[in-house]
Formats: sequence, structure tokens, C-alpha cells
Amino acid sequence: MKDPELKQPKADFDGKKFARRLSAGPGVYLMRDAEGVVLYVGKAANLRKRVSSYFDARPKIDRIMRMVARIQSIEVSLTRSEAEALLLENEWIKSLKPRYNVLLRDDKSYPWVMLGTDHEFPRIAFHRGGKDKGRQYLGPYPSASSVRESINLIQKLFLLRNCEDSYFSHRARPCLQYQIKRCTAPCVGKVSAGEYAGQLEDALLFLRGQSQKVISRLIRRMEAAAGLQHYEQAAQYRDQINHLKQMQARQFVSAGNGDLDIIALARVDRSVAIEVISVRGGRSLGQRDYFPTQSEGHSDAEILHAFLGQYYSERQAPPELIISHPLEQQALFEDVFTQRSRRRVHIQSRPRSHRKQWLELAGRNAFNALHMRTSESSRSNRQFAELAELLQLEEAPGTIECFDVSHTSGHKTVASCVVFDVKGPVKSRYRRYNLKGFEPGDDYAAMREVLNRRYQKLQKEDGHLPDLILVDGGKGQLGVAVEVLSECGLSDIPLMGVAKGPSRRAGYEEWVLPIAPYSLRPGPESSASHLIQQVRDEAHRFAIAGHRGRRQKATVHSVLEDIPGVGARRRRALLTHFGGLQGVRKAGIEELSGIPGINRQLAERIFKALHH
Repeated sequence: MKDPELKQPKADFDGKKFARRLSAGPGVYLMRDAEGVVLYVGKAANLRKRVSSYFDARPKIDRIMRMVARIQSIEVSLTRSEAEALLLENEWIKSLKPRYNVLLRDDKSYPWVMLGTDHEFPRIAFHRGGKDKGRQYLGPYPSASSVRESINLIQKLFLLRNCEDSYFSHRARPCLQYQIKRCTAPCVGKVSAGEYAGQLEDALLFLRGQSQKVISRLIRRMEAAAGLQHYEQAAQYRDQINHLKQMQARQFVSAGNGDLDIIALARVDRSVAIEVISVRGGRSLGQRDYFPTQSEGHSDAEILHAFLGQYYSERQAPPELIISHPLEQQALFEDVFTQRSRRRVHIQSRPRSHRKQWLELAGRNAFNALHMRTSESSRSNRQFAELAELLQLEEAPGTIECFDVSHTSGHKTVASCVVFDVKGPVKSRYRRYNLKGFEPGDDYAAMREVLNRRYQKLQKEDGHLPDLILVDGGKGQLGVAVEVLSECGLSDIPLMGVAKGPSRRAGYEEWVLPIAPYSLRPGPESSASHLIQQVRDEAHRFAIAGHRGRRQKATVHSVLEDIPGVGARRRRALLTHFGGLQGVRKAGIEELSGIPGINRQLAERIFKALHH
């Protein structure tokens, strides 16, 4: 509770006199300058002793001296224990952002796996932002990609639905997810509520790291089904068991299956980076880098102390924390984290064996992240960061996929998909699609087909999903993309259309968005605009090259392939010898019959077919 009598006037503040009036118990103190701006928030087991230390005669570092010179008032809040003071201190730091505290600049909301338990057949989905009481949330996860990977695994292993409730309630027949064996189609009664509840319970156990318990449950079901001679159902359980065992072999970290966070701090000059690697149930959920601000003048241990308090103020700590620097108040942190998570939390700063290797890896990653951030030559990173800012994304996209369609008057339509990451084009993941089955020249239908084919296949093969999707075109193409991704259960992936600008001038493109502000024109001065141009132009080039190849192939085949006796080998020999179809057309019967494998009778047939 705050003591209003302990506020002092802004002029002639006497810190020593003020400190003598304070309690000797635990609490939190808040320092302000003459304008009332918060300078610093701290905690103490003994408020009187701690606050008086700022005003005694002992020498202090420059940062503290500058801060003390500006203090014009102090407020305190008494607490029942030092642990409670630690929690309150971090709440104040996060809300007030004091000038002299180390701050965890992390404005991004964290992604979660959400289970809509307010529905008879709960869905699994990606979630950011506020939480509803009627739903269950698992996480938070270190990145959006780790959430999507987990959802992808859950759908593959346990067949939970991920469609919106409105879509679910209007189904008359199973959708694509059922056909590719990612859902049991509860929308049309293909599975009972009880059976679906069993699927959900298995999924929850898996997400909580209890894979072996899930396997035991599935084994019992498999044996029961086999005993009833339901061999097809028993085979399905067997396949689930095999998938889970493969997952354990592939993803479980060595030497255990516990929950832990590995936290390493790296410093280069005045810049600091902290890497967090999260492991849950023995499965690595990925890593995330943080760059605390206002760290100048603080030791590495002090920065890590501030980071831990702020980082775990919004999440439960796992049972084990491996940190790169020892803490002065390690026991206090263990007690606080234990009380909040209701399980024993152990902090270790001198790990051995494989845990030491994990910590060294986290340290190397932190140094790499710091060098990447501080390097002025990292143009691509700046482009991706600016793109994220313009599109109001929670984090810079790791990969971008762009689609373009090319045809000539609606014929021989080819679509391209190119993939970019911060290092540039990822050509091994480029794809071309020959499109047909719709009205020639219908660009919307073409875009629908390529997106369906692309993301249905990625889901079937557990492929890498992008963090941002671009389509070449305006509102029409974007609307098609929104519909397709919604049908595929991928509506959480950001989308953008790239429409040509005035007079098709490069750099003046319009970015068309499905949500507010709906349209952006960054202009030619924007580095993010340069990135989008590069990606869009590469998709355009790749589509045109595919279309030209298909058109040329069709031109050649339409003539030579229809001639009886001219197979692939003879066709290749003709085109190679005469340098193409035009050379074959100009050749006489004698010249044609001189090609190995072509007699005079066949030469006459070829000549006639080309000159009829």
C-alpha cells in the first residue's frame, strides 16, 4: 500500500531525512524528478537501509550520481515479504518504464495455442491478444512459427478441427481437412462427441509433454479394437502410435523430457542481447532474442536480474532455468517463481554435460543476434523490420511467399510461387503450376487453383508455411486468397495484394490489405517497398519463364508429336540437327532422310505434315 504522507515537495528534497522515516521492512520505492517523471523503481528487503544508501557519502557510479541529482520525490509501497516486493517492482517497471531501469523492450504479444472449450467440438487455433474465460490457452510460445508447427502436429496426430465456428455450423458435407486426414469431420457427424473428447484429451496431454501417456492410451484402444475385430480402427491407432514414436525420436532433446528455459546474455560494447530457448516436454519450441534497453552502467548479472523479473511477470517459469550468469538473489527468484507456478523451480548458472552445451549454444546465438542487429550492412534485416512495422505485424516475417499468374489470352496458364527469407530468394522452394480446368483468362480462378494446390500439399507433407503471403493483383485476387486460406485453416497467416501503381511505375505500387488500413503506398523511398518489388518481380519473371516454356513446348509438340513414327528420340534428333522447328520446316526430304533413324518414307510424311 502506498503511504501518501511519504511524498515530498519537489523543491529542496532531503533524501537522508526522508529515508530515516521509512520502515525497516520490505517494499518497493519509486523515484520522480521535478516534473513528476518516474526515474527509477526498486525493491528492498529493508526500505530504510536501501533508500538511505543512495544519499550517503560512499562513492557511486556516474549513472547513479546523475539519477540522484534529479530526485525530487520518492513514493514507497510496503509489502508483506521480499518476494511480494519483487513481483510489485516488476509490475511497476513494465507499466511505468522508468528512465534508469533496465527495460525489456518487448511490445509484441505472444502467440498461444487456443482450444475453444466453449464448444461441444472444440477447435484448435492460433491466438494472440486477450483471452476469453470460456477457452483454454497453452503457451506462450516463442514465435508464431512454433505455434503453427504445434497446431500442424496436433491436426496430423489427433485430427482436431481448426475451422471457425460459423464455418463449422454451416457444413453439409466433410471439407478438405477431412479428405486429407486432418480432421474427423464432427461437423457432419462422422465422430461422436465422446470420441472427439478423447482426441482432445490426447492432444492436451501431448502439448503438455506427456507423449508416453498418450501412447499408452492409444495402445489400450488399439488392443480393444483388435479384440472386437475392428481391424481398420486398430490400424488407425497403430499409425498414430508410430507417428508419436517418430516424433519422440526426432524432436526430444537428449537426456530427458523435461520443461526448461535456457537463457544466455551476450554483450558487445554497449549493446546487450538475451537469447531464450524454450523446451517443453522434451520438445524444443524454438528460440527468441531480446534486446534490453537502458542497460548502460549495469553489470551482466544486474541486466539478467531485471530481465528475469520482467520476462516471467507474464508467464509461469518452467521447473528448470539455466542461466548464463549467477544471480545475487537466486534463492529469492526461485521462491517467487515456485509460488507463482505452484511447483518447485530450480535456477542453475553452472550446468554440466549436455545442459552446458545448450547454454553455450544459446550464448553463441545471442552473440550472433547482437551482431546481426548492430551491423549497418544488414540491409535485408532492415527491410523485413520496416515491412513488419508498415503491416503492423507482431514480428518480422521469417519467410515470404509470392504468387503470380502468366498466360497469353488465357491459354497455357502458368502460376509461380517464389520464396524469400532474410538471406534472399530460396530457390529450392520455388514452384511452378500448370493450370487448367477453368474459363480461359479467369485470373481469379487461376489464383484460387494455385493457392489451393500449394497449401493443400504443404499441409499434407508437413511443409514449411510462410509468415507472409503476397499475391500479384488487387482486391479481387486478395479476396480469393482470403477465402482459400480460410478454407485451408490458415487464416492466421498475413496476406497482401500488390497492385500496379500509376503508369505501372516501379516503386509506386499499392499494397492492398484485408484489414485496416486496407491500402498502403509506401513509395519508392521505402526500403520495404524495394523488398516487395524484388519479390514481386521475381515471381513475375519465374511465371513468365514457365509460361514461355510451356507455350514453346506446345508449339513444337502440336506439329511433330502428331506425326506417326516421330517419337521423342527422333523429335529430339530433328530439333537438335536443324536448330529448332523453323529449321525443320525449311529442310527438304533429302535432308530429313539423312537424319539417323528417319527413312525416306518417314521424311516424306514429316515434310507433308509441315507443309500441308
